[in-house]
Amino acid sequence: MEARLKSGIWVQALIRRCDLAAIGVTVVARGDGDAGAILLKLSGRDRLCTVLAQARGPDGALVWMRATGAAPVAEADGDAYIARQRGRDPDLWVVEIESGSPDAVLDTPILS
Repeated sequence: MEARLKSGIWVQALIRRCDLAAIGVTVVARGDGDAGAILLKLSGRDRLCTVLAQARGPDGALVWMRATGAAPVAEADGDAYIARQRGRDPDLWVVEIESGSPDAVLDTPILS
């Protein structure tokens, strides 16, 4: 079994990476510090956003899935998705990144 990084530490590292890249980042909702799932809301300047959900690939490696679909959606739709997920899982972390391009701070693949 692969050792996994605690969610709280992973989020702290993400915040640091965003700070170093001069990208705005906000923790919208704190989840369980040890094993809470993580959603990323990528907000662009065009009032559209993409929500990424943490998942495991077939080999067990961490990947991100475009939870709101391949194309960016209106912020209201992204926020509604996040609210539904938080209703199901109160231990869920939600982190908003003010960048439409996650490649600057994420080092894991994003699946469609």
